[in-house]
Amino acid sequence: MTVAVREAIALSHKTRSPELFFNGDSVSVDDMTQEEPSSLKLDLSDLSRGLPAITPAFGETLAEAAAICLVEQEHLPGVELKVEGEFNATFQLWWPEVTDQMRRCWNDQDYTTEQAAYGIALMVVQHLTDLVVVERSIRGTGFDYWLGKRRESDSIPFEKAVRLEVSGIRSGNRSQILTRVKLKKEQVKPTDALAPAYIIVVEFSQPLARIIKR
Repeated sequence: MTVAVREAIALSHKTRSPELFFNGDSVSVDDMTQEEPSSLKLDLSDLSRGLPAITPAFGETLAEAAAICLVEQEHLPGVELKVEGEFNATFQLWWPEVTDQMRRCWNDQDYTTEQAAYGIALMVVQHLTDLVVVERSIRGTGFDYWLGKRRESDSIPFEKAVRLEVSGIRSGNRSQILTRVKLKKEQVKPTDALAPAYIIVVEFSQPLARIIKR
């Protein structure tokens, strides 16, 4: 055996991952330390930074509403939000601390649930697509917001490309979620000629976001 060959073998022993043996089978330490992909983090406080059609102040209120709904359902920060339908994903939700003042402010359950659903839906959309909210729609159009492609430069104007209709359910079962999706599909139908649409129903007790493209 030449010196070069002996050196090559020695180097391979140094760089090779150590092995452990269980019941006669070898297991690489590298294999044991591999972790399963973790959930994506969704920090609702990021809404306070604002979006093209959401001011920082309004974004903060949406985050507060979502925090109220999640805490009222006895969730703790880091709870997993399941996304299903057009997309399949899991997010770890984080939110601002809820105070008694916030609870008194957000005492209207239906209104709070609606605003909370907006906040979660807008963040989920921008994480799972190349779209971002660009304009609030006009009352009577049957949908809530316009979405557009992200711009590479502030000098490029936004284009309204996709309609977005959002609905929130504080606590409901799968049948109620599917029924709400069906109702919202009919609601946006009159403006189908304008552009495609995403319908997002956010349920807070699970929590779950069901996304349908029309």
